[in-house]
Amino acid sequence: MTTLDGSADIKPKDMLAALKKVEQRGVLETTRRLKQYCSSIFRYAIVSEYCENDPAAPLRGTLKAPPRPKHHKALGRAEIGDFLIQLTNYDGEPETRIAIYLALLMVPRTTELRAAEWAEFEKWEHNEEAALWRVPAARMKMNDPHLVPLSRQACAALRDLHERTGGQKHLFPSRSREGFMCNNTMLYGLYRLGFRGRTTTHGFRRTFSTEANEHGWKEDWVERQLAHDERDRVRAAYNAAQYLPQRRDMLQWWADYLDGQKAAEEEKRVAKD
Repeated sequence: MTTLDGSADIKPKDMLAALKKVEQRGVLETTRRLKQYCSSIFRYAIVSEYCENDPAAPLRGTLKAPPRPKHHKALGRAEIGDFLIQLTNYDGEPETRIAIYLALLMVPRTTELRAAEWAEFEKWEHNEEAALWRVPAARMKMNDPHLVPLSRQACAALRDLHERTGGQKHLFPSRSREGFMCNNTMLYGLYRLGFRGRTTTHGFRRTFSTEANEHGWKEDWVERQLAHDERDRVRAAYNAAQYLPQRRDMLQWWADYLDGQKAAEEEKRVAKD
């Protein structure tokens, strides 16, 4: 196999030493992303037969994790079941309830979901195994298109919503100037549920990331599903579909996991009565 000059001499300890120099500057998020970029380059080189190993791959857990943002509070594992029970009994607009549920199932950014259009969704009515949401680049933070595989639960929620807004352009139409759900609608819905100061829809992304990582799903799959910034422009054209089969399995696991947390909380409440 043809290798890049000197690539075989780059060992994990060399990558760690280089990244530690960045870490010492206190820019922990930059360090994390730099590790991802390096790994992406080496993976591309491996499949192109320029080298055989990714020296950044074994470094997970060896670098300091960046601090979690304080302004996006996330649901803890012990709160998930209670939250879903409260959401099922939500007494506000049903479209808001469905929006909050979809935000938890699909973990998009709020802007991506509230402006979603029915034309962006594929195969959710009759082919759940291939159901997909194509989020256009114009609505994504980094201006790259994004694909979201849909779980069976997400498809069921969409069918429920379609009975209410299926004749409209947007999933969540509104008389607002934008023509779709206002920015704070879901947040106020969370307040109505009694979760003010306890979580936000953006916090759902943190909950998903924490649970998926702790349950052994690969970090790259989680990061791609969250559409976190990868400034590797060589691979940008491939990012939308990257790890799509794996992410489909992961989001179905996530939806089933949420169901399990809700069922466990319901059983706990029955046992107390």
